[in-house]
Amino acid sequence: MMRSWSWLALALALLAVSTWPDLGQSLPQGAPETVCDTMLPFHSGGSVLPQNSVSPFSVETSSSTLGQGQTLRVDLTGVPAGLSFGGYMIQARNRNPPHQIVGQFGPARDGTIKLMNCENSVNNSATHSNAGPKQQVLLEWQSPVDFLGEVVFNATIAQSYNEFWVGVPSKPVQIVRRDASGPPLPTLGPNPALGTTRAPYVPPGYVAPSNVAAATADPIYNGCGQSKNCFGFPDGCVASKTCTSITVVTVRGDVFEFEIQSGKGTNAAYVAVGLSDDAKMGDDLTTECVPENGRVNLYSSLTSASPYAAVRSKVNQNSARLLDASIVDGVIYCRVQRDAVTSVQGRNFDLRNGKYHLLVASGSSLKENSVGYHDIGRLPSAQAINLAEVQDLGGSSRLLVQLHGAFMIAAWIGTTSLGIIFARYFKQTWVGSQSCGKDQWFAWHRLLMVTTWSLTVAAYVLIWVELKRAVWHAHSIIGLITVILCFLQPIGALFRPGPNDKKRPYFNWGHWLGGNLAHILGIVTIFFSVKLPKAELPEWMDWILVSFVVVHVLVHLIFSVTGMASERHLSQRANTFQMGDISHHQQHGMRNGMSMERKMDAPYGAMRKGLLGVYSVVLVLFVVVLILLVVLAPIEQFLGKS
Repeated sequence: MMRSWSWLALALALLAVSTWPDLGQSLPQGAPETVCDTMLPFHSGGSVLPQNSVSPFSVETSSSTLGQGQTLRVDLTGVPAGLSFGGYMIQARNRNPPHQIVGQFGPARDGTIKLMNCENSVNNSATHSNAGPKQQVLLEWQSPVDFLGEVVFNATIAQSYNEFWVGVPSKPVQIVRRDASGPPLPTLGPNPALGTTRAPYVPPGYVAPSNVAAATADPIYNGCGQSKNCFGFPDGCVASKTCTSITVVTVRGDVFEFEIQSGKGTNAAYVAVGLSDDAKMGDDLTTECVPENGRVNLYSSLTSASPYAAVRSKVNQNSARLLDASIVDGVIYCRVQRDAVTSVQGRNFDLRNGKYHLLVASGSSLKENSVGYHDIGRLPSAQAINLAEVQDLGGSSRLLVQLHGAFMIAAWIGTTSLGIIFARYFKQTWVGSQSCGKDQWFAWHRLLMVTTWSLTVAAYVLIWVELKRAVWHAHSIIGLITVILCFLQPIGALFRPGPNDKKRPYFNWGHWLGGNLAHILGIVTIFFSVKLPKAELPEWMDWILVSFVVVHVLVHLIFSVTGMASERHLSQRANTFQMGDISHHQQHGMRNGMSMERKMDAPYGAMRKGLLGVYSVVLVLFVVVLILLVVLAPIEQFLGKS
């Protein structure tokens, strides 16, 4: 019997040791993570209730205001001083609903603090690692980079096994957007806590404020055009304070500071600003702000236009320093100081004396060691400026690029496709009907091809006016060949031999080959334009172009089959006359009949006309959609605004 009681006593003793926070019975390794939500001691189980009196312990912070990503000191101490306690657990929670856990505690050098991972976030709670008596605990806490508002530190502090206070609050600490007085303090670790949506424990007696201060206007716009240069897209957004992405440049002597920010709701994976000589993508010194692993990182890169790339390895990463950064509700913000002079592959970007276009861009994807395509948007400033000269900046016009694209699509998707159809399949349709003294098929073919020639020449002149220099890549090279063939086609037609000239077949074959080759190359050139950064076209435009090619080829096949059926029908008529057995009178009648047939539409004319009507409507739809993609590019940005 005594033996049984001894085992029971031992079991009870072990059970007591496994609970906390009694001074002699606290769990040596602190509170388990199963109490993250309630902050109740593991031993209470509902049978031991927390004290409802005023706690003799306090939670004090070293500051009442803190910038995002910065640190402060949190003190747990007795009132009066010298009062000892054993176990504790502490968290920082959003003062407003849903009261989620935020921030990150730092480890103690002497190992007396155990960090906890509550709600799958790293080090967002802390407890004791030593159950011995203590009169004070000093902790370091880092605010998250993606949170704005007030936090309250809530602590459970145990004086003995039966005496503990849950939810001992600190005074509220205001987390502000950024601290303009200087760079943030050193961070505590690589993964600031991002918070949780699970229902939190609300301390006894704590009443959430009934009113929350209204959000103030974004301070990034303060002083724009007066003390700093501001530029963003869409064009004109600075005045309305509604930029999808914005950069702000402040110059103080030889100090060049760039603030870069993405817009709310854009789901940006990065935001960047480039310094460009010519407002065109390529050879630009770029400053990138990229959220990674819960914090915003800074990179410098040099861009290339073909293929599009932002290469970080070409730029000294120490040429810029991150002064402040945050990501709140998906809005990326960073404040960067750049060197006055940055050398990149023998070229100097001199911010003191040089003039540069500001090029703002943001995108929704990243590549390995680089940013992805700027599908959210991109806009260069209209003029190059000395960064120290404060002025109002407007965006560079894309009108010439848009007209170039629209003219080329109308020419090579629209008028050329239809003109070839008329020349190839409608010579024996609308027979006897003429326009301007010419057969209908020829009149329409000539009108459509002259339109193609005019649009192509105009588009080529416009892009030269825009670029002011030769740019060689697949689109430009194939496009140049297309323009040359197009230019030569009508000139060759002026010298075509007569219908009965023995050289006429050679002309027909050459004219056919030149026209069809130009058409194919024109469509291929449009395919290559989708990849051009300056065009800002969506990648899925390729599928629209593929659909057009499929429809165009299918229409050609149907017309070809109809033409063969028509020729077979005419051949069967001719074969009904046996030339060897007919009289002179019959031969004369047959010749008159064949002459009459040549003056009539070939069989299946109604089918050809119907198919032409359907094809024309479909072709117009393709042209309209493609031109809209060019004119409204980037279409994602346009759809986002609508």
